[in-house]
Amino acid sequence: MIVVAIVGVLAVIAVFSIRKYMENAKTAEARDKLGQIAKDSGVAYDRTTLASSTVYAVGQKSNLQHALCKSATATVPSAQTSIQGRKYQSSSADWYAGDGLTGWRCLKFSMSDPQYYMYSYSAPTVTGTSAAFTATANGDLNGNGLMSTFSIAGSVTTTGAINVAPTISETLSDE
Repeated sequence: MIVVAIVGVLAVIAVFSIRKYMENAKTAEARDKLGQIAKDSGVAYDRTTLASSTVYAVGQKSNLQHALCKSATATVPSAQTSIQGRKYQSSSADWYAGDGLTGWRCLKFSMSDPQYYMYSYSAPTVTGTSAAFTATANGDLNGNGLMSTFSIAGSVTTTGAINVAPTISETLSDE
């Protein structure tokens, strides 16, 4: 009887540990992808672009400019219900929205694997020392309607470098 009780206690501990391990494995997707988006935002900022598309005469100069990618026009997936308690398989068209200066296409970010989270990218100001971005992942792993939110932010310094937050902000990470 004592052995049965000990086995029962161990089984309860094992089930709890496995559940927690599975939740951590799923939230690792959001942390990893947000880190990738932040890195891609810095790379996009470091690409130099001409200030205009004017044809220049021989010997004439143009200023090069750095700019963050403009906000993505859509989240991927577009609806919360697509990731509510399940995975979503995005298509390449989801990530190809925008142009060379806007959204996912500018960031050159995409996912080919099924995802637990809905991703968004916002950059209200893209040039100058007030330029900043925020990348967000929202998910509902247990399908109860409560969304977990992970986000990372970055901004351009007065010297023209990109600063990215050292940690990812998490709200209701177990949802």
